[in-house]
Amino acid sequence: MAQTWEYATVPLLIHATKQILDNWGSDGWELVTVVTGPDGNGLVAYLKRPTS
Repeated sequence: MAQTWEYATVPLLIHATKQILDNWGSDGWELVTVVTGPDGNGLVAYLKRPTS
């Protein structure tokens, strides 16, 4: 059976990026990529984790 995933998008605050990613990582989320946000100023992280 193929692995299934759930996904999340998270806005990142420049002064707290590591803390934000560490918090999501401790909940089992894996970082997929970070891209510029839709407003062109901020960053957005895309994360995934296996579904139960």
